[in-house]
Formats: sequence, C-alpha cells, structure tokens
Amino acid sequence: MSEQDYREETPEVDKKKAVTGEVEDTKKEDEYEKVCFVCRRPESTAGKMIDLPNNICVCKDCMQKSFDAMSSGQIDYSQLMNMNIPGVQIFNMADMEQQIPKRQKIKKKKEGEERKPLVDIKNLPAPHKIKASLDEYVVGQEHAKKAISVAVYNHYKRVATDTMDDIEIEKSNMLMIGPTGSGKTYLVKTLARLLDVPLAITDATSLTEAGYIGDDIESVVSKLLAAADNDVEKAEQGIIFIDEIDKIAKKKNTNQRDVSGESVQQGMLKLLEGSDIEVPVGANSKNAMVPLTTINTRNILFICGGAFPDLDGIIKERLTKQSSIGFGADLKDKYDKDKTILSKVATEDLRNFGMIPEFLGRLPIVFTLEGLNEEMLVQILKEPKNAILKQYQKLLALDEVKLDFTDGALSAIAKKAMEKDTGARALRAIIEEFMLDIMYEIPKDDSIGQVTITEEYIGNTGGPIITLRSQGVNRIGNGA
Repeated sequence: MSEQDYREETPEVDKKKAVTGEVEDTKKEDEYEKVCFVCRRPESTAGKMIDLPNNICVCKDCMQKSFDAMSSGQIDYSQLMNMNIPGVQIFNMADMEQQIPKRQKIKKKKEGEERKPLVDIKNLPAPHKIKASLDEYVVGQEHAKKAISVAVYNHYKRVATDTMDDIEIEKSNMLMIGPTGSGKTYLVKTLARLLDVPLAITDATSLTEAGYIGDDIESVVSKLLAAADNDVEKAEQGIIFIDEIDKIAKKKNTNQRDVSGESVQQGMLKLLEGSDIEVPVGANSKNAMVPLTTINTRNILFICGGAFPDLDGIIKERLTKQSSIGFGADLKDKYDKDKTILSKVATEDLRNFGMIPEFLGRLPIVFTLEGLNEEMLVQILKEPKNAILKQYQKLLALDEVKLDFTDGALSAIAKKAMEKDTGARALRAIIEEFMLDIMYEIPKDDSIGQVTITEEYIGNTGGPIITLRSQGVNRIGNGA
C-alpha cells in the first residue's frame, strides 16, 4: 500500500471505529435508567427525564420548581451575570457534568417483559443435593446443613409459586447460633458459591439507628442490590446473611441512648417481614448525591447468625431452676460439661440475652451449630475440597516440592487448636507459625524434593523430614 492510499483510507477506518464505539457506549447506557441530577430519583420513579447539555438529566418536577423559583423572584439574573461580586460565583450549567458511576445506576426494566423467578422450579436442586454439595466443603454440622438446605429449597419454591393460587406461603427466615469458629459464615459463603442467585453477606456491627453515624438499616438491602448488578427484580428474590446479629442485642445497665441495640432490632422488623423500602444505590446511607430506588423485601430470605457469647450460662440457669432436694432432683452442675447445651436454646433464653420478642417472632427457624472437637478439627485440616493442608501443598507444589503430614502431626495441630478455643480459625494460625521457616528456606535450595511434617516438629522437640531429589534419602534436621 502506498503512502497516499494509506492516508486516504485511514480517516475512513477511524470514522468507522469511532461510530462503532459510540454505538456500543450508547447500548451500554441504554441498559441503565437515567437519574435526575437534582433529586437523584430514577426514571422509573420520577417519570421521563429532560436531557440537558453535558449529559445532565432533570425530571419535570425539578425543572418546574426551578422555573417557578426564577419567575417568582425579584432578582434580575441577566444583570447578575455581568456583575463581578467578590466571593460570589454564578452557577453555570455548562460547568456541571453528571458523572454517576455505573455501580450507582439502576438497570432499566424491559417493556412488556413478564416477571420470571430466578430459579426454575423444575431445575431447582432438592435439599439432599444442596446438602451433598455443602458436605464437600463443610465438615460436620449435619443438622445445620439440613436446615439451611430445606429453607433455601422452600424459599425458591415459594418465589416460583407466588402467583399460582390463593394460598400464600409465609417466609422462613432463619437464626443460626453457634460458637466462634464453628462455620456459620463459611456455611453461607459456600452456599453462595453453589447457588447462582444474588446473595449478600453483611454484618450487624456497624448498623445504627437512622440519623446517627454508622450504616443505616437499609444498607443491608443495598448490598444485595449491588450483588444483583443493580437489577431490582433479581434483588427482590435474593438471600441476605446478616452476621454478628448478637451485637445488636439490647444493652443492659446503660444510661446512654442505645442507638446500635434495641432500636436497630425495631428498625429491622419491616425488612424481615416484607415491605417497600427506599434503598440507596451504591452507598451505605441516604444523601443528596446518591440515587434511591424502591425494593420490596417480601421475597427476600434473611439468614441471621451470631455466636451469642454467655448464652450457655442463661440456658443453664433456666434448666437448673427446677433443682430441688431429693432423689429425683437435677444436680446444680449437671450441665456444666454439656457440650450440646446450645441445642437446648429456647426463645425465653434469647429474650433474656437481649433480643426483643417482635424480632425473634420474624425468625421462625432457629438452629444451632455444635462446637468442634479434636476429631472434627483433624477432618477440617485434610478432608474438604479447599482444606488448609491442600492449600499449603499447592503452594509448595509450585516450587516442585511435595508436602506431607503424619497422622501424629495432624493430631498435635488439633490439640493446640482446642487449647486456643477459637474453633477452626485457630488451625490457620498454628500452621502459619510452624510453616514460616519452611516456606522461607525451601526456595533457597533446589535440591529439596519433599518435606514431611512430624509430630515432634509441632511439639518443638524435633524437625521435619527433608528428602533430597538427588540422593533420594531422608535426613532429619532441627529446622527447615
């Protein structure tokens, strides 16, 4: 191609690219609703928008109010534009450019499209299949896995049959109770990976009463809307997991206003039962610069979870109230060493803990997770699909080194974790501690082919077994 031909052809190619790019951008923008620059309401709420220069949209109400304010005033705006007043800047529409990120834009509803359930009732996995998928990642907690599988299955059957007949199925919100490190959050995170539905995981620690510093109660639903890619219809059929729910219990013996306790529980009543609420899009609280949309929470499944520390003491107190003198009386210390004490929880115990009756009434399904024993900790180390040991074995495999653990080493790790009393979280901390030197030294020596962690190394009485590639023999050292 000659230089002249290239010069003649290039502008045309650039024009085509520019036109194609503009068309693609226009298509992307058409997926989202326009938002009023003044009141921040979306097009579905405020009505058709008036397009102004610099990509600014204003609803008819705000435009009319602006005209009314200008016509009723006594100021001559044409003279003000020519005046140079120190400290006063004249408002210029040309300087305003609407820059709303897409995470704060609401997806537009297609005209004439019928509302469809996210999950087809014919393709909905049965509870035993959901539980079988959870079994691959979560060790133990059979009752909890069964309860959450049935609740999710019934939730999407309820959504699918919402308009089939006159019988309205009530929502089955859940409350999970279990000691720290027993797998409450992990169970829901695993469920989020298995189900192709919008699921938001949030916590109640930052929630406060409306008007105070902290997250508004509506921010819980706002996170679900973000998980549904700002599609309101998808978000209205999603699942919300609220962790650390015990942190909003009613505070005892306090003279200050309880802005993050009982008042938050009262504010969440309308969410749990189902109502239309205004939700900020892409933010935690309502303000003048954030668009708002309305979401109905009637078909949103709420799962609440918390450790509820000292709840076991409240349960023991209730169970030993009937203690009396005689052969048939319960002993005072009968429940002191009972590891399944949480499974005997009653609504009365949760009320004494600080949860209000109206809140508990909207969480009909209450189940507990059992504390982890030594045998379960060993299983957690090696059996799940993404077990901790498998993660370290993969890390060393990238350096072409094989990592093994003896059965004695696994038991020693589990015993140390039991002493820390923080559940499965302790396992990671212990392994990080003794793997530090090994992960530091192995990249130095290319001759190392295998490392075997022994019980003596965990107990600080020996070292790991190192196998060299060339010699093919084992040698025991005091460290890696």
